Amino acid sequence: QVQFVESGGGLVQAAGSLRLSCASSGRRFDYNAVDWYRQAPGKQREFVARITNGGQINYADSVKDRFTISRDNVGNTVYLQMNSLKPEDTAVYYCNAMSRGGYIGTYYPLLPWGQGTQVTVSS
Repeated sequence: QVQFVESGGGLVQAAGSLRLSCASSGRRFDYNAVDWYRQAPGKQREFVARITNGGQINYADSVKDRFTISRDNVGNTVYLQMNSLKPEDTAVYYCNAMSRGGYIGTYYPLLPWGQGTQVTVSS
């Protein structure tokens, strides 16, 4: 069974930092990118960051210049370094393997969403 498991969340004060990890396990399968998403209470899940197999990186405007997505050399773990955290970054953070969609620049998730990891930023 293929899984992407998130970890590294916690409680941090505003302006602090956290590093989230997204570890894959199980059989190998083809995907084009790994995305981080987040969902705050009462809100829809929203895109945070993407790293493609080719190394292209994209960020949501709300996290640009504060968050950094990267992966280890083996490619089994994707990280999200979050700096200068704000209370509005409070959410459950999820990662997923993504496949390109039918339109240029579109991607869709390949796996069921996991449990995520809770990030709480206090003011």
